Amino acid sequence: MKKTVTLLFLALLCLSPVRAGKLTRYVDPMIGTTNFSVCNPGAVVPHGLMTVTPFNVMGSDLNKYDKDKRWWSAVYEYHNVYMAGFSHVTLSGVGCPEMGTLLTMPTTGKLDVDYHHYGSAYDQETARPGYYGVRLKKYGVKCEMTSTLRSSRERYTFPKGEGHILVNIGDGLTNEVGGSVRRVSDTEIEGFRLLGTFCYNPQAVFPMYFVVRVSKKPLSSGFWKLQPKTGGAQRQWDPDYGKYKLYTDYGRDLAGDRIGCFFNYDFADSTAVEVSVGVSFVSVENARENLDAEQRGKTFDDIARQADNEWEKTLGAITVEGGTEAQKRVFYTALYHTQLEPCVLQDVNGQYPMMESDSIGHTDGTRYTVFSLWDTYRNLHQLETLLYPDRQVEMVRSMIDMYREWGWMPKWELFGRETWTMEGDPAIPVIADTWLKGLRDFDIHTAYEAFRKSATTPGKDNRMRPDIDPYVSRGYIPVGWFAQDMSGDNSVSHALEYYVADAALARLAAQLGHRQDARMFRERSLAYKNYYDRQSGVLRPRLKDGSWITPFNPKDGANFSNTPGFHEGSAWNYTFYVPHDITGLAKLMGGPRAFVNRLQMVFDKGLYDPANEPDIAYPYLFSRFKGEEWRTQEEVRKLIDKYYTDKPDGIPGNDDTGTMSAWVVFSMLGFYPDCPGDPSYTLTTPVFDRAVLHLDKRYYPSGDLTIVANRPSPSARLISTMTLGDKKLTSYRVSHDELLKGGKLVFSLK
Repeated sequence: MKKTVTLLFLALLCLSPVRAGKLTRYVDPMIGTTNFSVCNPGAVVPHGLMTVTPFNVMGSDLNKYDKDKRWWSAVYEYHNVYMAGFSHVTLSGVGCPEMGTLLTMPTTGKLDVDYHHYGSAYDQETARPGYYGVRLKKYGVKCEMTSTLRSSRERYTFPKGEGHILVNIGDGLTNEVGGSVRRVSDTEIEGFRLLGTFCYNPQAVFPMYFVVRVSKKPLSSGFWKLQPKTGGAQRQWDPDYGKYKLYTDYGRDLAGDRIGCFFNYDFADSTAVEVSVGVSFVSVENARENLDAEQRGKTFDDIARQADNEWEKTLGAITVEGGTEAQKRVFYTALYHTQLEPCVLQDVNGQYPMMESDSIGHTDGTRYTVFSLWDTYRNLHQLETLLYPDRQVEMVRSMIDMYREWGWMPKWELFGRETWTMEGDPAIPVIADTWLKGLRDFDIHTAYEAFRKSATTPGKDNRMRPDIDPYVSRGYIPVGWFAQDMSGDNSVSHALEYYVADAALARLAAQLGHRQDARMFRERSLAYKNYYDRQSGVLRPRLKDGSWITPFNPKDGANFSNTPGFHEGSAWNYTFYVPHDITGLAKLMGGPRAFVNRLQMVFDKGLYDPANEPDIAYPYLFSRFKGEEWRTQEEVRKLIDKYYTDKPDGIPGNDDTGTMSAWVVFSMLGFYPDCPGDPSYTLTTPVFDRAVLHLDKRYYPSGDLTIVANRPSPSARLISTMTLGDKKLTSYRVSHDELLKGGKLVFSLK
């Protein structure tokens, strides 16, 4: 019933005069909140540090463990029915649990600070860009959330009688524990919460500082702290873990693992109390300054309206015509998801925590954080480069500054800490791609210095490529040489990532005039051929003596089951991932016909995985071969229709900080960057009749790019002819410069 009410409310909302005609009406933040997509419907602005999010994944007396036990890395799961509060600063679409703490929760009746008891079922749930609302059934409290870049505003409308606002500092999604709280006044508290250990890196920890204010003076307030049982249950989620001690006559500082603060009220009538939260990763003083600077003089409705306007401006980078209402919801929600992370890190005064350091830096621009680069180097940064080049330049500058601060480019950076999650050297294709597409307002020479360091430093001193020695000397990494990830040996996956990075580095080196380097890195990028096994027809792991690993089944490792040599995939998910040398791979396989047949078999036999990165560009590879382009058009459309919908499970899996969403944005527009570091796109059939990309003339003087699909019938999906700038196209791959200078891309369909 809850979900039926939600959908009805959203339908009415889309028709309201307030949002009529706005692009934000097409965004449904509920898309991707199940099916392991790990998105959430919280209130956030574009690239906002603050996300205030419903938290429904902790155990309760309604359902002892009301969470997805198979993969718990989200603060919210669509099918859960029990709300334990609203978390602050969360991640979207990531595969490891982190953040999602500082839980606020309104309750009524007798004070109870144990979340096993105080949580509530909920209904009347709605979400739109910059706003989330819900009603707690247990208490009859209406809850509303909105946000700015670094702060949130929450409005809780209580019924008559006893009420409470709880600030739970101890519980959350993070792997870390510990924090402190201090009463500043009757209506304000401050403190910090230790966070980190993302993907089980014990050193990747950091403090989050906060200031919390309530708009109405309470009758009384106090703290709580969990007292664990001696020799009893030691699992923090167990309701028998211990008892909560209330501190009602103590008003100074409190520290510990499971602590919180409560504000008590007695309302004579229905009353709204607002809660304002400011955060900083530098200091409490900065958290307060952020809160004051971003919220002073503004009402809840002012902030929600401002958030909606910011999203409208961001989504307005693309306008589309044609297609169904559902397709527009898929498209604009995906575009919305691509603009959540990386997020802003610096405070309003320009301060931020420096990379892998206890020092505080300062920037006059934007310092970004949450660089999930193994995912986003494939398409998200290419989308950013095209639609939001000013943001992409600042992201590149942030990565280069990280190198200056600690000597290495980021791999998977989180709030100033390197988590060493996944593999490869992913900053190289991101920055090379950006430079090769003409964005030049950053220090490419310092970036090249960093790239050359990671690409040539011996393994014992190489934090980015610790298994580089056999990669250089043999051209491949043997099984058992190095195992960095918790899943075990990923030798082939590691090497394939290095091949792609070195191919991008070779292009950049040539552009910068480093001809010898360009030859060296290009030769390295072609050494993937050492893994090709003619008998099985796939890339196959090799042992230290050079022999093939035995026994070997190319299907092993599918569905994230892991197998020696491959990370989160099978040999079929990785074999075609040499986008910089598809011609060479086809030659190894026996020629174009053999290549196409083998690739088609991957789709026909269900070996393609739409939920993970290594093979997401596979459908575009058909277009490298003349006469086979129709296969790209068929497969891409099948994948869109099957896996991307406007339902909560409408993303095929982990969104990976917008990577899967970027795939469908490009694919619905009709072109895709299928080789990271190569400033080119492969064309396919657009979903919409007309799309206009409103490009920033400061970076792209030619102005808007218009894409038109002339279709004789709604079912027409195959391309008959194409023109770019009124000139007929004979190739399904076009360069970035050609596409933008052409200005108008027209597809005639059949």
